[in-house]
Amino acid sequence: MEETYPAGKDERLVGSDRVLAVLLELGRHPAGISLDEMAKRIDGAKPTVHRALASLRRAGLAGQDGHGHYVLGDEFLRIAFAHHEARPDHLRVQPILEQLTQRFGETSHYAVLDGHDVVYRAKVDPSVGAMKLSSTVGGRNPAHATGVGKMLLALQLPDLDSVRHWVGGRTLERRTEHTAATAEELDAELSLVRQRGYSVDAQENEPGVNCVALPVYLSSPSVPTGAISISALAYRTPLATLLTDLPIIRKIIAGQYEEAIS
Repeated sequence: MEETYPAGKDERLVGSDRVLAVLLELGRHPAGISLDEMAKRIDGAKPTVHRALASLRRAGLAGQDGHGHYVLGDEFLRIAFAHHEARPDHLRVQPILEQLTQRFGETSHYAVLDGHDVVYRAKVDPSVGAMKLSSTVGGRNPAHATGVGKMLLALQLPDLDSVRHWVGGRTLERRTEHTAATAEELDAELSLVRQRGYSVDAQENEPGVNCVALPVYLSSPSVPTGAISISALAYRTPLATLLTDLPIIRKIIAGQYEEAIS
């Protein structure tokens, strides 16, 4: 049975920031989360967190499973999927991702830059041999550690001063031993991206996973709407193989690759 808490005389409405924090934390726990754990995660008092969850439940944005754990609600999922399916960029890149995945037998992504992160708008896994990656549609990864992120950053941050401004006072996370984690290291990486016209993630975001990324211009010939990548298991498809096949990747993205996929 759901726990309830009596309202005190000084009870106030739950602030919107608290409700949003609870909603975001729910999204990190697809298997559900208890009230106690939620309160710990967002460092909030149980009665306050409970009121936030109650507000979300009334709106259909949160629910409870058979064990009393809180999960994202059906209405939230309906809105999210409806919004996602209606995105024109997602609809336009889906056939490209499907062809890339069929051609290489690896996972393909479409992502956009959002502040310091990339947000994945679409993803296609191979029908066999897929390995669970950290990426999910709607999910985020640090831009500086990903192929798609570095591709898009290279076109926005043309010099060391702009990279330093983008980094600000943050400490860049070194996801693996290969990750560029200082402004100077990142600027050197972005310079290479501009010279080459493509970006690589050589096991910088996830150990054992390589990636090649290229920009996509869906609505402007000069400003990319996002980037497309092939993320491959290093033991199965070495980075050198992806680089050798860059002409094929470029043709698929441009809609000019007509080889029959067996």
